[in-house]
Amino acid sequence: MRLRVSDAQLSGLANQALSLVTEPFGNITMFANKTLVIAELEVRKLHHDLTELFTRAVQPVIWLLLFGEVFSKVRDIPTEGMRYLDFMAPGILAQSVLFIAIFYGIAIIWERDMGIVQKFLVSPIPREALVLGKALSAGIRALAQAFIVYALALLLGVKMNWNPVTLAGVVVIVVLGAAVFSTFSLIIACVVKTRERFMGVGQVLTMPLFFASNAIYPISMMPGWLRIISHMNPLTYEVDALRTLMIAHGASSFGLILDFGVLLAAVVILMTLSARLYPNIVA
Repeated sequence: MRLRVSDAQLSGLANQALSLVTEPFGNITMFANKTLVIAELEVRKLHHDLTELFTRAVQPVIWLLLFGEVFSKVRDIPTEGMRYLDFMAPGILAQSVLFIAIFYGIAIIWERDMGIVQKFLVSPIPREALVLGKALSAGIRALAQAFIVYALALLLGVKMNWNPVTLAGVVVIVVLGAAVFSTFSLIIACVVKTRERFMGVGQVLTMPLFFASNAIYPISMMPGWLRIISHMNPLTYEVDALRTLMIAHGASSFGLILDFGVLLAAVVILMTLSARLYPNIVA
């Protein structure tokens, strides 16, 4: 007994099979588009106020010109065979990324007070896309800091690595680092909910995160308890990756794969937590 299948039925089966294959890709594309829309909205704010870029440039200038020049005279800091300014420049870039991203959550509190967050929450945009879009915009802002640090390091004679592949790696690490600390900042904002509390917590966290890393001195100089904290600090892996990629003949202490893996895992975990906590900002 033969089964007869009409052309219409064959076409219907083919369309169903095609939809099963293409639907996941369609969902990913839709998610990416919504993420980019949120990122574009955030970056547009920077376009309307370019003075923020200049004010943000002051901090790395001070650290590299003053702190770096002074501590380059200290011979007791083991810098793995490189000049102290060469050793320090990637750490200052990571610091700039940290200081930009860690206060990113205060914008969420402003948006809540203006009623913008409430509109986002009733929109069909997934919470993860909202968070990831804001994290991506923080990375774009951080790239402006990277340009400033590169220009300053070049003027100071830092031996930079200009290989296009490593430059692309620096871009990836800067964006990932900004995403880590901006999503962490969003979590803080969703918990404390007020600008005053957020500023207090942010100021308390930034300097310990910075000094409990390898940004301005190697981990080998730290006491044992601080080394443990440093190995749990994402900034340590960001600095290690930047030092490997930015500086000519730079060598990684942990390996670029581990550096990238730690930052990526931190982004995924913190993005998931901040997406779940995001509605709490209006509660």
